[in-house]
Amino acid sequence: MRVDLVLAPNPGPFTGPGTNSYVISSAGTAVVLDPGPVIEEHVVAIERAVAAHTPLAVLVTHTHPDHAPAANLLGGRLGVPVLGYAAGPEFEPTHTLGDGDMLEVGETALVAVHTPGHTPDHLCYRLGDVLFTGDHIMGGSTVILEDAAAYLQSLRRVESIAPRHLYPGHGPQIPEASQAITEYIEHRLERETQIVAAVGAGAETSLDIVRIVYRDVSPELQIAASLQVDVQLRKLAQEGRVILSKDESGAVRVSPA
Repeated sequence: MRVDLVLAPNPGPFTGPGTNSYVISSAGTAVVLDPGPVIEEHVVAIERAVAAHTPLAVLVTHTHPDHAPAANLLGGRLGVPVLGYAAGPEFEPTHTLGDGDMLEVGETALVAVHTPGHTPDHLCYRLGDVLFTGDHIMGGSTVILEDAAAYLQSLRRVESIAPRHLYPGHGPQIPEASQAITEYIEHRLERETQIVAAVGAGAETSLDIVRIVYRDVSPELQIAASLQVDVQLRKLAQEGRVILSKDESGAVRVSPA
């Protein structure tokens, strides 16, 4: 098995150096994972990386615009199916993949692992003791969440798989997989504790919490941090650890449980 990285030229505050597109090959065949946005030079670079192999499929971890839009274009050019958990913006799978579905690649096989939390449609892909993590775990960064409860459950799921090496959707490879997964879980639990403590100290809104818990975040990212606090507050409210309500203007307020 061989893994070749083709880095997309889309660096930014939420993509780091860019999207990691992977060509995964074995015994003369290959699949492409997360071809990224439709950037012609990047699509051509992926085609060059695949050229020495017989292409089998184009896969995506999830349908965010920095991961999936080039999949249908590339699948058409290579004449192969396009696979993912579900359709999304600028992405239409030829076939959908569910948890546990397998795709043979030469002498090995990729196994889909449903890991919702970052998005509902997120898949990781296990190949032996290697895991391709998309935006579930990223190199050198934490993850933006849509569902904090589902995300923590998915981290526990990945922990139980016990991969040795992680290939993330952004940032460098992670050779110490167990340590990284543990740190991600501990970080999420620590954030919850910090948020509950901030509410106990008098914080009444998500921006109040951001100013306490995310005080090192730059001003241009405070709104994004506030949205993440909202996601975490919903989980904490479901667990009875805080109380959410609306004031006379309809704004959401938080109070201690």
